[in-house]
Amino acid sequence: MTDRTRTPAPPSAATRARIAGALYLAIIALGLFGELGVRSAVLAPGDAAQTAANVAAAELRLRLGFLADTAMLCADVALAVLLYLLLRPAGHTLALLAAAFRLTMDAVLAANLLLQHAVLLLHAEPFRSGLPAEQLTLFALEAQSFGYDFGLVFFGVACLLLGRLIACSDFILRLLGHGLVAAGLVYLTGSVTRILAPDLAPALMPLYVVPLAAELSLALWLALRGVRASTAPRGPADGGRRRTS
Repeated sequence: MTDRTRTPAPPSAATRARIAGALYLAIIALGLFGELGVRSAVLAPGDAAQTAANVAAAELRLRLGFLADTAMLCADVALAVLLYLLLRPAGHTLALLAAAFRLTMDAVLAANLLLQHAVLLLHAEPFRSGLPAEQLTLFALEAQSFGYDFGLVFFGVACLLLGRLIACSDFILRLLGHGLVAAGLVYLTGSVTRILAPDLAPALMPLYVVPLAAELSLALWLALRGVRASTAPRGPADGGRRRTS
């Protein structure tokens, strides 16, 4: 019987190296913009009044810097995986350890980036007139709400990748993969809107029915149907052994 699995062949080492190089260049450019073009341009060391004035005059720049740093972190996660795949033949344990440390750095930088958004919150109403307990409570909940949407940037990218894998294979209904891609696009659209134009974010709330339907459908399919072992994907990462999970 002909193998109907349609999982695409993995890219060559040369292709991975070129993609890794392009990602590295993008990371450098985005990182320089975020640090030199945004934070260093706004921060006046030792001068709180001037820093506050700079922030008030550079709201869009801060939002663009946040988006640039977010893109940098997404690129760096991808780079960590590609460098692991490229360097694994030279030493599996060291390559894996290097990737783990790099991903840990990405997680720390992502958490630290939320402080930049906190600056925008502190310069918006109703926080300008002081921070009594009630306003601190509101500030904390607003910051937590934004942090949740910020995390969905990375989940949206994950949905795009997983949806692509499912849509190109036969071990799960391919329509579910397309649904997951749509879910990823909704997550990314919502999060980018929350970063650049937060006042427009509530208008996008009805779109989140798409991720709900897509993820619920995939969960039910996996729980009730599982995967077809005869067509489960195989690849070099598992040594050609058939995966059933």
